[in-house]
Amino acid sequence: MMKKYWRIGEPWVWGTSAALAMTLLIAATLIIVIMVNGLGVFWPSQLELLTLKDDHRLLGEVTQREEVFIGEGYRRQYKIANRDLYGLDFKWVNETDIAQEEVPQDAFVIERTENGNFFGFLKKLQIDGLRIPASDSTHERLQAAIAHVSVLVEANRIYDKKLSKVSYEIERLRRKQLAAEYRGDSNSSKVLELKRKQAILKDDFQHLIDQQNQHVRNMRQYDAHFVDANGQLKEIALADIVQAYRPNQLSLVEKCLFYLAKIKELLLGEPRESNTEGGLFPAIFGTVMLIFIMSLFSFPLGVVAAIYLREYAREGLLVRVVRIAVNNLAGIPSIVYGIFGLGFFIYGIGSSIDRLFYPEILPTPTFGTGGILWASLTLALLTVPVVIVSTEEALGAIPRELREGSLALGATKFQTLVKILIPMASPGIMTGLILAMARAAGEVAPLMITGVVKLAPSLAIDGNFPFLHLDRKFMHLGFHIFDIGFQSPNVEAAKPMVFVTTLLLVLIVLTMSSIAIYLRNRMKKRYTFGTF
Repeated sequence: MMKKYWRIGEPWVWGTSAALAMTLLIAATLIIVIMVNGLGVFWPSQLELLTLKDDHRLLGEVTQREEVFIGEGYRRQYKIANRDLYGLDFKWVNETDIAQEEVPQDAFVIERTENGNFFGFLKKLQIDGLRIPASDSTHERLQAAIAHVSVLVEANRIYDKKLSKVSYEIERLRRKQLAAEYRGDSNSSKVLELKRKQAILKDDFQHLIDQQNQHVRNMRQYDAHFVDANGQLKEIALADIVQAYRPNQLSLVEKCLFYLAKIKELLLGEPRESNTEGGLFPAIFGTVMLIFIMSLFSFPLGVVAAIYLREYAREGLLVRVVRIAVNNLAGIPSIVYGIFGLGFFIYGIGSSIDRLFYPEILPTPTFGTGGILWASLTLALLTVPVVIVSTEEALGAIPRELREGSLALGATKFQTLVKILIPMASPGIMTGLILAMARAAGEVAPLMITGVVKLAPSLAIDGNFPFLHLDRKFMHLGFHIFDIGFQSPNVEAAKPMVFVTTLLLVLIVLTMSSIAIYLRNRMKKRYTFGTF
């Protein structure tokens, strides 16, 4: 019986099913850990006011609770915020040291543009000159004052946009002037006209700077006085307050609306506080654009190479060597591709482009430095072996009789390839694209060398001609995780954003992969049969 049991392969069936179950369990555990730590970051937690036995008071959110030693009680970790007052964001408190616990209804959480959150109580408003509705509630007056000042803050952003536009135009004219002088037209009427326009724009720029400085002085004259749990005073300019709320008074519906507003800010907002607060839109945009540009290069290149190797190249030593090389390329560490991209694309092709098309501004590089184009090409080289292998396997799985039948009916080899082979192999080709996108989305090491930055001042697409700027540096979710998780001066405070960014990156990969899988299944139903 045992010999028959082993001969029919039953143990191997159980072994493979156990391996599959283990793989799914590991993947599910990973997703669950990320979701548990990431989804609750923006939920407005309750503020607790503790009075300790030494009469010291503490106001904060409970982040975790653990046993000190077996049988010796528990301790809690509180997020106490107020970094500019205390120098730290978290504090451990032994439960045996707590004399009294309260849940103050008038405790405020103040989200600031700098120094993180502030936990405390409102004492006074300095809003002389602001026309806000009269109210007996200090909370309502504070919200009205913040709303009024937010209009001034938005006007300041408009000044920033105007300054950026004028600065871009000055730089464009400067480059034109340098190009004309490089050609030997330094005294021509064209150069003089360019200088005149630059002088006018510089005057406009300085005028805007003066207006903005005056606007900022007016904007920052309004502030609010808060005190912490121990009565220490802190003045906060209303222009620095992103939002103020009392979490202990929020209903469940209000907390849900607050949570949705934070999700919206995460997806559409700009980062702040060294990328540990605010939104992630530049990083999301950079990640998606990087994958898109990478696919434009790696997908056609990989498919064409695979078609040649499978359908046109004669089998021999050279083809075998090429296949071995392609398989080995798939296993090369990604940092090696980054070094290659730096040397070949940036220092080689990019510097050559600068010498040919932008010699007047050298040694300042245009394409001879890291940018989203070179990062995309580097990742295209990294992922093209995956596309080649999957495309070859898909073409090789098509029965030989289909090729012979097509040729026997008078079709040329090219017609057979286009009308029969590629459509039938399209599900396998899409599988290669899915694997390539998934790998490229998570690669960070090559990007650190070829163009990714901590904070990109401008997106690769904007309203300035030529609208698409492939030479610009960019942000990436993978690098964002590395930066705030391991390079942040306050790693503990940045940990929630690490999980949020990780969850967001996983969702982007799953979304893009799901779209590709949907297209692959449509192709499979249309073009293939039982062989696939």
